[in-house]
Amino acid sequence: MINELRTFIAVCRHGTFAAAGERIGLTQSAVSSQVKRLEEALGFELFERTGRSATLNAAGQTTLARAEEICALYAKLGELPDDAASGGLLRIGAIASAQSTLVARALARLRKQQPQLRVHVSPGVSMRLMDELDAGTIDAAVIIRPPFGILPELAWQPLVQEPYVLIAPKKLPGKDWRALLQEQPFLRYDRASFGGRMVERFLRREGIAVNDSIELDEIAGLIHMTSKGLGVALVPLVEAHLPLPAGVRMLSLGELTFHREVGLLQRKPRASPPAAAQFAQCLREA
Repeated sequence: MINELRTFIAVCRHGTFAAAGERIGLTQSAVSSQVKRLEEALGFELFERTGRSATLNAAGQTTLARAEEICALYAKLGELPDDAASGGLLRIGAIASAQSTLVARALARLRKQQPQLRVHVSPGVSMRLMDELDAGTIDAAVIIRPPFGILPELAWQPLVQEPYVLIAPKKLPGKDWRALLQEQPFLRYDRASFGGRMVERFLRREGIAVNDSIELDEIAGLIHMTSKGLGVALVPLVEAHLPLPAGVRMLSLGELTFHREVGLLQRKPRASPPAAAQFAQCLREA
């Protein structure tokens, strides 16, 4: 029944059965079947269905709060029985580029304050970590700020602003970043990622047509491919990847520079463990 509850929560979060299915990797019919099984088990309907739309009814609204609580408790079953005595367990999600910098410095501070606290760090892309936070499998996530709104039960704490730049092979001549983008093979930051969406919006806004060559969701990989002369890329200047390799040069976008905001996403204090608040303070100091 946990799977059905998680699917029900996903439908509530994302508005439609189809949108929920895209986020959790199920077909629309599979989502509909799981919700139907949940309704049959409970003995009442959760949605008012009109045509293709489904609106949460009064019973569904009450059930949603209980479902979230149950899923959060279920996620805690994996904690060892002696966690309370040893200081507890803090479950953090973090994008790769923040783990060796912001997160590492914050955890060093947290360790001094809570030497017995156990910490588990889950890697992942921002979208997946948001889903894990929704499902209650992690307590907080260091991610790129979502390009859409943040749910009211979640809190966002901005940490750093990372400017985007054009990177090019050092041996490639030219100082006009716009011309390089239009003429050279383009190494694209994956459009499915939050950071990649920012690149796509920038290119559209500036009316720049690029010669797509390779697309991936890893900044380190884009930098390495640039150093091998495979093309040019628009990437954020991330602390973890500085200094840039000797074979790469950087060109500023000047007044058109846009930024990627990295921050901490967590549930509101009443639904978040005390250790998460301490970690948030340590991140601010880091």
